[in-house]
Amino acid sequence: MHTPINPRSYEPAPPRRAAFLGLGVMGYPMAGHLALAGHEVTVYNRSVGKSAAFVDQLTGAGKVSRAETPALAAAGADFVFCCVGNDDDLRSVTLGERGAFAGMKPGAVFVDHTTASANVARELDAAARQRGLHFIDAPVSGGQAGAQNGQLTVMCGGEPAAFERARPVALAFSRAFTLMGPSGAGQLTKMVNQICIAGLVQGLAEAIAFGQRAGLDLPEVLDVIGKGAAQSWQMDNRGQSMAEGRFDFGFAVDWMRKDLALVLEEAKRNGALLPVTALVDQFYADVQRHDGGRWDTSSLISRLK
Repeated sequence: MHTPINPRSYEPAPPRRAAFLGLGVMGYPMAGHLALAGHEVTVYNRSVGKSAAFVDQLTGAGKVSRAETPALAAAGADFVFCCVGNDDDLRSVTLGERGAFAGMKPGAVFVDHTTASANVARELDAAARQRGLHFIDAPVSGGQAGAQNGQLTVMCGGEPAAFERARPVALAFSRAFTLMGPSGAGQLTKMVNQICIAGLVQGLAEAIAFGQRAGLDLPEVLDVIGKGAAQSWQMDNRGQSMAEGRFDFGFAVDWMRKDLALVLEEAKRNGALLPVTALVDQFYADVQRHDGGRWDTSSLISRLK
């Protein structure tokens, strides 16, 4: 079964040669939007079956191909996009003789959409510079639906000139592609995003559980307060499913805990106090212990039932 990729109206941009490394739930549709927007796309994925399925699905939409290593995928590309799991995964597809940096032509731009540490972003930025390459850390927000619809919000760190070169191409899968500062700034901005989400979801979970205990009509309650100061994306998109106890979709708890670990480690370094974030992280650990690691992050409410 192919991953849904919902075509949209794409910003006009000259066709470019691109590679995409990592065809997970986010990377697969992101790479698909690049092809649908008219760019030449070569993909790499550790699971060869995923790469083959991508080429099969997108062959009619544009020039697509697959490669056996990141270096081969990156050869001749103007831009190499990447979305993998963590710092170590990112190093594995960039460094070494099989890594993308070994195959990229001088002046090419590597755009990393992995949610990773600011430290690895700075490390790979330095490694790229030594090879005459450019590196942009560019984590995304918007979840699987945002990737499938080509409507992600992307927070970037890196050199302004490289950012401006990448922006028209990346708008194939983005509704906003914004430079936040130098290398690492994109990852730090994503950490701010995850801190906000952790607190919002816990507050929404407590509110819905309270409303249910009080015997209120939750759909009506959510409709009313959603028109006021309590309104949020989480309420609009997760409120009803939380009330119904449905969590088998969306951004997984396991992924959120990975992200919050990055946040808490960075907070130790910079001295930021994050008492609520640390507490919610432990609440997510409770959900994991009850076999909810693959549930959507809105499953925090399950602890309150």
